[in-house]
Amino acid sequence: MSLISVRDVHKGYGDVRVLERVNLDIDKGEFCAVVGASGCGKSTFLRMLLSQEFPDRGEIYLDGEPLAGEPGADRGVVFQRYSVFPHLTVAENLIAAFEFQSSQFFGRLFGAARKRAFERVEEMLSGVGLARARDLYPKSLSGGVQQRLAIAQALLAEPKVLLLDEPFGALDPGTRADMHEIMLNLWKSREMTIFMVTHDLNEGFRLGTRLLVFDKPRWDPQAPDAYGATITYDLPLEDAADIDLSHFQTKPTEETTHAEP
Repeated sequence: MSLISVRDVHKGYGDVRVLERVNLDIDKGEFCAVVGASGCGKSTFLRMLLSQEFPDRGEIYLDGEPLAGEPGADRGVVFQRYSVFPHLTVAENLIAAFEFQSSQFFGRLFGAARKRAFERVEEMLSGVGLARARDLYPKSLSGGVQQRLAIAQALLAEPKVLLLDEPFGALDPGTRADMHEIMLNLWKSREMTIFMVTHDLNEGFRLGTRLLVFDKPRWDPQAPDAYGATITYDLPLEDAADIDLSHFQTKPTEETTHAEP
């Protein structure tokens, strides 16, 4: 059984169709790079997986069950903007995240539970290369280190699915390459299922085991909002690092049509 199943999902805002006829099956442990033109619904799709938004039509299943109606610990998320507390140190940020996830009523842990939380946090600091920065505040950290902290926060709850929305878009090329290595190591060691939205096709090929391309298969120039995007290409990438992008060409799917004006 697939970990995530998407069945005939449609989504729009008023008269604007954003997504239509989206169907997908994702197995546990896949790394899905989601690409496409701006405004084709990639981030909307991610927000629906997180339960921040909901389909107008269709269903999304996680482990065979309808997706919960609100974000939960089974799905972690990292955005391009760093979601960290500026007044807390690196270690305190992780402790706070762990306490909110583990004790939602009190927002604090005590005794043996707090000791275990500190042990988990120390392990996570080491895993993402933040051990030396544990007592520093976010304002003194580089963008790449702040993004490591945001990723560590998302992973503390051990989510089944990690959702990344342009997580490395604001980083310089060298820092981005470092983050790619960290992300791949975390994915392999934790056997996570990942969806990553990116505008960088090279990044998608570098990290993904599967490339999902969102585009509009139907287009009416007199009514550009009448049709939504869907997954027009679904490409398995067994070894993305060995693929020569200069020879990468795709052919339209059989469903690709153009509406008459």
